[in-house]
Parts: sequence; structure tokens; C-alpha cells
Amino acid sequence: MSEHTPEDSLRAAEHRASTLPATAAETSPENPWPLQVLSHKLKAHIDRTPAAWVEGQLIELNNRGKSAFLTLRDVDAEISLPASMWSNTMERLEAPLERGSRVVALLKPEFWLKTGRMNMSVRDIRPVGLGDLLARIERLRQALAAEGLFAESRKKQLPLLPHRIGLITGRDSDAMKDVLRNAALRWPAVQFEIREVAVQGVNAVAQVIGALTELDANPEVDVIVIARGGGSMEDLLPFSNEELIRAVAAAVTPVVSAIGHEADRPLLDEVADLRASTPTDAAKRIVPDVNEELQRVHYALGQIRRSVTLRVERESERLQTLRTRPVLASPEGMITVRADDVDRLTARSRSAITTAVVRAGDQLDHLRAQVLALSPQKTLDRGYAVVQHDGGAQDGQVVRDASQVHNGDELRIRVAQGKFLATVGQLQPEQTG
Repeated sequence: MSEHTPEDSLRAAEHRASTLPATAAETSPENPWPLQVLSHKLKAHIDRTPAAWVEGQLIELNNRGKSAFLTLRDVDAEISLPASMWSNTMERLEAPLERGSRVVALLKPEFWLKTGRMNMSVRDIRPVGLGDLLARIERLRQALAAEGLFAESRKKQLPLLPHRIGLITGRDSDAMKDVLRNAALRWPAVQFEIREVAVQGVNAVAQVIGALTELDANPEVDVIVIARGGGSMEDLLPFSNEELIRAVAAAVTPVVSAIGHEADRPLLDEVADLRASTPTDAAKRIVPDVNEELQRVHYALGQIRRSVTLRVERESERLQTLRTRPVLASPEGMITVRADDVDRLTARSRSAITTAVVRAGDQLDHLRAQVLALSPQKTLDRGYAVVQHDGGAQDGQVVRDASQVHNGDELRIRVAQGKFLATVGQLQPEQTG
């Protein structure tokens, strides 16, 4: 029986390693990886992962000799992570850790080959104090302010009388009761659309954003109130969450912040369209007081009545003043004066027309006398006659010279009274001298 030397085992291992798939994608049922290969590759990959600082809430802490086991939970989501650390890490802390405290921890993932388990090793851990939280909120406040999310110009005006109010508040909380009671006292007809959510803890941000989105999409909701009855700074941290602040800034419906914490104002107060000091104050500022409004209506009606009465009295006095004027006291006088003017102008017109007609008549008689004196009839009346040819080629021609007629020609002779025909019997030449 032959013996296997260490050199033979090494050569066998090298030969087998040369035939294994290089990557996980190349493995198959016929050519799988040995488990140790996968474990070594996982460990090598995890060992290359750098340590990371994370923030969370310490919900479990168990000390077991030289090591401690703890569980961290995300401050804004239902995500937990177990981890372990050596007791000397805790000994470096000035104050012992307590369950529920907020911490930042330096975590480094580790993989145990023998058990195939991964562990989160805590290399360092520090509690987050109130001062750290306030400083972090202040940095976020400055960053969001630089973006213009807190500018007054982008804030929306609340309706004068909202028909339906969206209310986001804790389950069966005093804040909800205060808002409902005080709003109903001021305006009994007001209606609410209520969403009861977690207002602190890891679920607060997600539930408040979900309720805000739902109410903002409802067209019947005129204004949204986010109310909580105060609390410690740690309890109010969800209302300084950046995601929530941006959701409020993006809302179309006006949002009222009624957190009720005067000492340290959450960022919700900065981005909201209206900040109320308490839920009771929010109810007073979003709906008017029906009694005050009725008093204003009565006062306005009184003002209107006084204004109308004063206007009527003023116009009556003005009308009376107009009626006492001479032109209105005796309006026929104005007509009489105009009638006299018309008569006078009529007489002048008739006189001018008569004078013009007489003058034109005289001119016509004078011209007629001139025409008659110069007419051919006057010449005939003095014994002259007009002799014309009668018939022939020269019919109608006036005879001005004896040479124009011959013996036997027919002539037409016009005298002062009538005309007659004559026949030329004998021509006599004109004697001169």
C-alpha cells in the first residue's frame, strides 16, 4: 500500500483548484464549488468592505462578560440590525448606554468561516446628545432656507372660511380634541377629514407624509392641519425630517403647523403656510368666530344704512335747492323770453324780405322798360317794317338791299300791327346826292 506524502496532497489540491470555475456564474451542477471556496470568497469580499458610521436607536443591549450584544433600529423606518462589540469599547464611554438612546456607531461587517455567519462588529459607538441633534437640525434649516423653502413669497393664503379641514394628528390625542372642540365652538358648520397617525417614533414620518399626500389629493379639503400637543425635543424630531419638510413644501393645499413647542421650533413651523402656537390656536386661526362675523355683518349693515340715509338726505337737499332756483320756480319765464326773441326776429325777417322784394320789383320794372325801349317792336311802332323773302331758296331772309330782290319776287312784310305779302313790281335804283 502506497503512502501519500504532503507533496502529493499539495499537488492534488493545486490540480483540483485549476479545474474549478473562476466565478460563481461559471458553476454548474456538474462542476460546483466546494463550500469552503464560497466561504473564502465571501469572507474576502466582506473583509474588503470598509467600516461605516451609522445612526440609529439602541433598542436592545446585553452585556455578556467581555462582549456586549446590541440591536440598532433606524430612526425613520422599521429596520433593525444586530451587532456585537467588545466591552472595552463601552468602557471608553463617559456615560453608560441606555435602551432607547440615539447613537452613532462605527460598524464593520465580519464573516465567520466555520459557522458561515456574518456579524456586525461595533468598532466605536457614541451617544447622540441633544446638542448634536440641534446642530444637525440647524444645518438642515440653513440648507433648506437657502433653497427658498421657507420664503414668505411661496407660502399660500389660507381660505377665509374653509368648508372642510384636513386634520393629521395622533390617535385619540388631546390635540385632536382641542382642534375639533374649538373649531366647532367658533364655526359649528365646519367639517373635518381626520387622519390619525403616529406622531413620534420610527413610523411617524412615513405615516404623516402618507396622510398629507392623501388629504392634498382630496379636492374637498381646503386646508390641512398637522397637530401635536408638544413634547420633548426627541419626540418632535420627525417634524424636522427633511423628507417631511419637502412634502409639505410641495403640497398644493395650504398647511398649518400646530406642534405646540415654543422652546425649539421644528422645521415644520418654518415651511408651513401658517404656524400656530398650539392646536387650540390653530382652530382659532383657520376658522372665523361666527359671533364676531355676525357682529361685523350687523356693523356693516348699520354702516350701509347710515351711508344710504345720508346720501338720500344730501340728494334731497340738493333737489330742494335746485327747485328754489328762478329757472325752476317759474320755468315759463324762460319760454316767454325766447318767444319775444322769436317774434322780434320774425318781424325783422319779414321787413327785410319785404324791402328786398320791393327793391327787386323796382329793378325789374326798370329793366323791363329798358328792354321794351330797345325791342324791335318799338322800331316797328315808329313806322319801320321788316321785309323778308317769301318762298324760294331765300325764304325767310331779311331784305336789306334792293339788289337782293327782283321783279316778281314774293315778299313778306311785318309792320307794327300784323304782316302782309307783296310782289315786287318795279325796282328803283337809289339816288345819291
